[in-house]
Amino acid sequence: MKRVHVVFHDGGGGHRNAAVALQTIVSEQKRDWQIELIQFQDLTDRLDVLRKLTGIRIQQQYNILLQNGWTLGSTGLLRVLQTAIRLFHRPLVRLLERFWRAHPADLLVSVIPHFNRQICESWTNVYPGRPFVTLITDLADFPPRFWIEPISEQYVIAGTEKAAEQARALGHDDSHIFRTSGMILRPDFYVAENYDVAELRKQMGLRPDLATAIVLFGGHGSKVMYDITDRLDAANLPLQLMLICGRNEELAAKLRARPWKMPVHIIGFTKEVHKLMHAADFLIGKPGPGSIAEAMVRKLPVLIECNAWTLPQERYNAEWVKEKRVGIVLKSFREVVAGVRRMLEPADLAEFRKNVAAQENRAIFEIPEILAKLLGETSADSPPSKPAHSATRAL
Repeated sequence: MKRVHVVFHDGGGGHRNAAVALQTIVSEQKRDWQIELIQFQDLTDRLDVLRKLTGIRIQQQYNILLQNGWTLGSTGLLRVLQTAIRLFHRPLVRLLERFWRAHPADLLVSVIPHFNRQICESWTNVYPGRPFVTLITDLADFPPRFWIEPISEQYVIAGTEKAAEQARALGHDDSHIFRTSGMILRPDFYVAENYDVAELRKQMGLRPDLATAIVLFGGHGSKVMYDITDRLDAANLPLQLMLICGRNEELAAKLRARPWKMPVHIIGFTKEVHKLMHAADFLIGKPGPGSIAEAMVRKLPVLIECNAWTLPQERYNAEWVKEKRVGIVLKSFREVVAGVRRMLEPADLAEFRKNVAAQENRAIFEIPEILAKLLGETSADSPPSKPAHSATRAL
């Protein structure tokens, strides 16, 4: 049995989702691999400088920023974090080396940014020749020192051509770059389910015949949902909302307590976003890679914003949406009413749906095949998987 470590953290929800998705598909395919998920924050707590100063873990501080919309100037904060990581490079490498020695594996996968140099260096010091893979969970890198490092031992799995080009620009050769057809998502987004949309809406207390938007701002929600819903509720649009608040219980409670003119269904943390999306016509949310990828698989156009408050690593996502013409990018959610009016125009909605339908993301089935190659397994060793576009090295 091959052992595979997957390093993740809980800064935002996407990194854990990616790790769990990989573990789930490997189990479903009955590969002879043991997948161990390693929570990076737990592993490195003793070196968390921000926790020593504030009493709050790095990943918790990040989630607090997202919940409250305190993201203006986040590029500067990012560079401060990267400087702190460089200052603690040697202690971090030594700590990781001790962990790898005590927990051997055949392959190491990272689904987190910022720390890939330290993870790779420590891994190759202990296990020279054993592959280290960075699975990028953003549509593009945000150099320098974010996802891709100029180190020859790093393999990169890139979900867009932009990310693959960035890896080449940092000196990675084609044998170290694998281009998938999109972002990794949980396998349940691909399960063929014949839901009755009208019945789903009725179960949520919504009208079966009314245009429906799902409002989603990641696993921790965001206060911007107050403003969005205020504007939409006052606009008397032919629209109803599903509001996903995630783990932000305060947000959910406040939304439930307010009076509504329009039909709404308010949801806290849920593992059934894939099901809820069946009841929606389009998505309103932040330009996060996970939300956009989920919407594409569920064939939903997106309505997002991009401005100085947008996280720097997510700004390319808005460019991608405009380039592929799969939705509307606003300068601010203060324009959300105009954006929704345009989305509800039959001709515009039809065009967006056509372009969304052209997006075919099978990364969840491609990535295990990539890892199997790096583990030295032949096609005969690998179990049959669901049909997927072949995952090839980037050309």
